[in-house]
Amino acid sequence: MNFEDNYSTHISQQFNDELEQIRTQLLTMGGIVERQVNDAVEALLTGDADLAEKSRRTDQQTNDMELLIDEQCTTIIARRQPAASDLRLITAISKAVSDLERIGDEASRICRHAIDLADDGNSQRGYQEVRHIGNLVREMVKDVLTAFARSDTELAYRVAKQDKAVDQEYRTAMRSLITYMMEDPRAISSSLNVIWVLRSLERIGDHACNMAEHLVYLVSGQDVRHASLKEMKEAAQQSEG
Repeated sequence: MNFEDNYSTHISQQFNDELEQIRTQLLTMGGIVERQVNDAVEALLTGDADLAEKSRRTDQQTNDMELLIDEQCTTIIARRQPAASDLRLITAISKAVSDLERIGDEASRICRHAIDLADDGNSQRGYQEVRHIGNLVREMVKDVLTAFARSDTELAYRVAKQDKAVDQEYRTAMRSLITYMMEDPRAISSSLNVIWVLRSLERIGDHACNMAEHLVYLVSGQDVRHASLKEMKEAAQQSEG
């Protein structure tokens, strides 16, 4: 093997290392964001204002990681001019990082409302719905990160499918809380906080669904952002095959 062959192999391995690094950092950021969501929901349900404040402080870390990974993605594109699957990997990671940062933002909002509700100390009306929807979206975040770690498009599809259930539960909970406020105007303040929490949870589910779509695109090469669930399932199955 001549010098040029050695040099090409070295450059290729270095490129692989760079790609693996941004993928690892995505999963690391995902772990932090997953903890934010878990802590935010637990803080609200248990009235733990200290935990809520601690989780809110974590948001700056996720913001910093988003900037770092975005910078690395831009540098790789400028230096390596990747094509095909490599470019899809970088694009999918960049988009997934943006969704993770927004999930962190929603978790921070939940913490803010958790602090207000803990200080208020009023009826816990709507908390059952928060617990239920919170469990659904926490599972979605966990599963979509697992899907990214394993390049598992079938699991990504199941995450997207779960988002439909979250949307339905959200609409039902909203109707219930609005009816409650109409019947008892004294509960408007606390109920509004719960409504905003439910809204943030629904948005977290949306972002997890977005990440699932990015993964299917990464593995299959098919852009399923505006596709039906049936079309996404077909793309996922083709990539698995």
